[in-house]
Amino acid sequence: MSTHLPPGVEVISTLPGTAFGVPAGAEARTIEITIPPGDPGAPPHRHPGPIFGYMIEGEILFELEGQAPRVIKAGEALYEPGGDVIHLQGANNRTDVEARFVVTMFAEPGTPILTVVSAEELAERAHLRVS
Repeated sequence: MSTHLPPGVEVISTLPGTAFGVPAGAEARTIEITIPPGDPGAPPHRHPGPIFGYMIEGEILFELEGQAPRVIKAGEALYEPGGDVIHLQGANNRTDVEARFVVTMFAEPGTPILTVVSAEELAERAHLRVS
């Protein structure tokens, strides 16, 4: 990566190419998500491929299977591997402002943006949750 960037350009986050797997024949989908104040966000779910995102405003309580919950604030980046990993939480962590972020997802054309996980599967995989 070049260290000479034009004025107004800032690299927020980088990952090595081996850190994620983009499905063969994938398309890139850029999606904006807005979560109302205090909203718990989507129920536990999976994405069909990796996601790279950036918090525009507010903050979310973000939890992936196998990772401790963490707060992601405006100006910070996020990553999800997609595939088998369950996205457990993506709640608006504030009750006074909306949370807004944009993600780019790499997925095979025609796949859903997310698939909700059943209560039975969550129970079977409870041992993978970090407290």
